[in-house]
Amino acid sequence: MTTIQGPAVFLAQFIGDEAPFNSLDGICKWTANLGFKGIQMPTLDKRFIDLKLAAESKTYADELTAKVASYGLVITELSTHLQGQLVAVNPAYDQLFDAFAADEVKNNPKARTEWAVQQLKYAAKASQNLGLNAHATFSGSLLWHTFHPWPQRPEGLVDDGFTELAKRWTPILNEFDNCGVDVCYEIHPGEDLFDGETYEMFLAKVNNHPRACLLYDPSHFVLQQLDYIQYIDFYHERIKAFHVKDAEFNPTGKQGTFGGYQSWANRAGRYRSPGDGQVDFKRIFSKLAQYDYKGWAVMEWECCIKDSETGAREGAEFIKNHIIPVTTKAFDDFASAGGDANFNKKILGI
Repeated sequence: MTTIQGPAVFLAQFIGDEAPFNSLDGICKWTANLGFKGIQMPTLDKRFIDLKLAAESKTYADELTAKVASYGLVITELSTHLQGQLVAVNPAYDQLFDAFAADEVKNNPKARTEWAVQQLKYAAKASQNLGLNAHATFSGSLLWHTFHPWPQRPEGLVDDGFTELAKRWTPILNEFDNCGVDVCYEIHPGEDLFDGETYEMFLAKVNNHPRACLLYDPSHFVLQQLDYIQYIDFYHERIKAFHVKDAEFNPTGKQGTFGGYQSWANRAGRYRSPGDGQVDFKRIFSKLAQYDYKGWAVMEWECCIKDSETGAREGAEFIKNHIIPVTTKAFDDFASAGGDANFNKKILGI
């Protein structure tokens, strides 16, 4: 077993236009002062990382690593959640998801997809140059608008959708494989990979690609009432990244898992700061340690009630208190009777 690394924090929800959140130096100093040891870095803001340059220049990547290290931190993973979303976009979402794209490819779905694919390929090489072995992203979606089968889904629609999704992702997965990096899909509402069944359908279409791995985030499973503990039993060999994000589900006589088009604060299912929701993190950290998870515990702060800086400060301590220093011996070693093959035969009477 391996002691989980952490605490780390996903920077996406903290980056902003005011100090210390508007520069890499500022946010690293702030992060380190809270007790975090690592940062998961989004890749669309050049104030923090130039993704293309990190892919093309080992010198730049080394300088970036050194700058982060000067604050006592490491980069745990790069993130292309927004670019990954754009690998596959149903036309119903074109205008909304154009906000994630570079200006030069907006209002041009074909060019936007090509841009997103290239972004992921840059991320593969940048991760390699930074010495990373896992990468966080979304799968994108062609089918999400049909997740509830009304009107009835045409025969073969789901299979065709996953065939196309796999066609788009296979070259990306191959590039990550060339770079020695796992692609960790965050299983998430709005993606075609939103639970275990959909992940397995995708995995079959990419021929069980060794780099098609998982980012485990239990909060999304609370909102859809999926057994997030047994999920680890099913998929622990593929879990290569971990978001510590809490959630709660409080159904009423008026709304349940669909949320009634309510605001986050008024939804039956809503995200919370670590420790404020219903996720059983003690069991999660135990399970991941048991299965020898070798990655990082990364806080992703999303809460509709608590202040973000308070959530970050509390989150660092929360993760520290849940990481289990794993044992190097059995608790009953003191009572060992020793033994060898002959001794075992005597005990068995054979």
